[in-house]
Amino acid sequence: MDNAYDVVVVGGGPAGFSGALALARSLRSVLVVDAGEPRNAPAAHLHNYLGFDGRPPADLLAAGRVELAAYGVPVVAGSVTSARPQGDGFTVELGDGTTVSARRLLLATGLVDELPDVPGLPERWGRDVLHCPYCHGYEVRGRAIGVLATGPMVAHQAQLFRQLSPHVTVFLHDSPEPGPEQRLELGARGIAMVEGRVSGLEVVGDRLTGVRLASGTVVPVEALVVAPRFVGGSPLLDSLGLPAVPVEMNGQPFGDAVPADPGGATAVPGVWVAGNVTDLGAQLIGAAAAGLKAGAMINADLVAADTRAALAVLASMRAWHQHDHTRMFDADFWEERYRAPGAIWSGQPNAVLAAEVGDLVPGTALDVGSGEGGDALWLAERGWQVTGVDFAAAALARAAAQAETAGLTERIEWVHADVTAWTPPPRRFDLVSAHFLHMPHERLRPLFGRLADAVAPGGTLLLVGHHPRDRETTMPRPDLPVFFTAEEVAATLDPGQWAIEIVEARPRPAVDPEGRGVTIHDAVLRARRRDSVRSDNRQHVA
Repeated sequence: MDNAYDVVVVGGGPAGFSGALALARSLRSVLVVDAGEPRNAPAAHLHNYLGFDGRPPADLLAAGRVELAAYGVPVVAGSVTSARPQGDGFTVELGDGTTVSARRLLLATGLVDELPDVPGLPERWGRDVLHCPYCHGYEVRGRAIGVLATGPMVAHQAQLFRQLSPHVTVFLHDSPEPGPEQRLELGARGIAMVEGRVSGLEVVGDRLTGVRLASGTVVPVEALVVAPRFVGGSPLLDSLGLPAVPVEMNGQPFGDAVPADPGGATAVPGVWVAGNVTDLGAQLIGAAAAGLKAGAMINADLVAADTRAALAVLASMRAWHQHDHTRMFDADFWEERYRAPGAIWSGQPNAVLAAEVGDLVPGTALDVGSGEGGDALWLAERGWQVTGVDFAAAALARAAAQAETAGLTERIEWVHADVTAWTPPPRRFDLVSAHFLHMPHERLRPLFGRLADAVAPGGTLLLVGHHPRDRETTMPRPDLPVFFTAEEVAATLDPGQWAIEIVEARPRPAVDPEGRGVTIHDAVLRARRRDSVRSDNRQHVA
């Protein structure tokens, strides 16, 4: 057992098992708690359940346990003593003192059959003392069947069993006599009526042989039909604020059940019911179907809750990004970040830089937005003479320390400047590289123009940014105008001066904050100034 589950199912009958199976197949974590007291335990066989007709009731439950085990669902023997709302779920306490949490509850606790106060009925219940013509009627077909009157539904019961046997007798017991119309109907079908209170049963050799009246008369019968009072409530349901309420059938009292909508949802948020606890007349296969439906409704409810939670996280992240990204255009924000302990970036070069600069002869390079110096150090290691620019002095201090450790101090010049206000020397650099500069378009476009002007004849301009389509993924992106496409930048370059070599949205695998793999895209522009003769007369390798 774990300590937390998506759903705790109380009751290990067809309804509970079927609901648990549906939930497990939806990859929900489920715990089933079962007291091991099935209502149909006294019966030798179950019926009207496709694939299990005529088999012992225990076979169905055993098969259910095997199927649930295949999906990793534990079925714990015991009871649930309490379930208390806790946040968006429940704290559930088992009879052995174990406490688990559940986001939702499915209560399939069944019902209790309250039998009339007639000696001998409980001992023979489910054997030759019956109530349902569809559950047991076929097994007593053609026999002498008695129907014990316990309410106004007796005539209906008698007619149903008359379909199965011509030998049906109604024992009026303490009930009022049927009206003239009912007497006429019963008489027309040859159904006898016996007045007088029933005092007990006659049993010979573990077989019902007759019904004994208070007068001492014994009327021979081989089966006795009794309509119990069905009680679908339980202390657990009461404690959750879900008491059973009276239910009528055909305008007559039928028992007590817990109200629920057609999908099993109760008036208490997060609690579903299925089977006889809410449908007093449900047979096994109907209870199983109700459990399946309730399981599906619970899963749908959890999906909706998961979506709401994800949206809340997204809204929170967007609010955070909105707040911090409005500051991220300021040097003070980055000074704070780089003064904090620990590296911010990986120390590795940007992937596009490594992929696109390998075909260039090293010369002079301008690395814009150097940060901790990953790109600048990588270029210097490959023979470039690098100028690294950043507006955070703390970042440049980290980068300079890395360069000193690597023995690259002589190859890198660090410039502390705000690139939105700094103009690099024109036609100076063989490579101008800028990756993921986050700033509003009104600042970014003029900056890209100044960076392009800094490229020497025959030199390369490499600009990389987050593509606008990334906002359609689950990766957190600020709701700010900081995205651009390579096509937008390429359109600003004079075709007479520039050869556009690469303009694309390059896919890249990433992992979102919830650990899911996603594909994001980088806007990649690589362009070469058309004059191929550089100032030092070295040739550009195209």
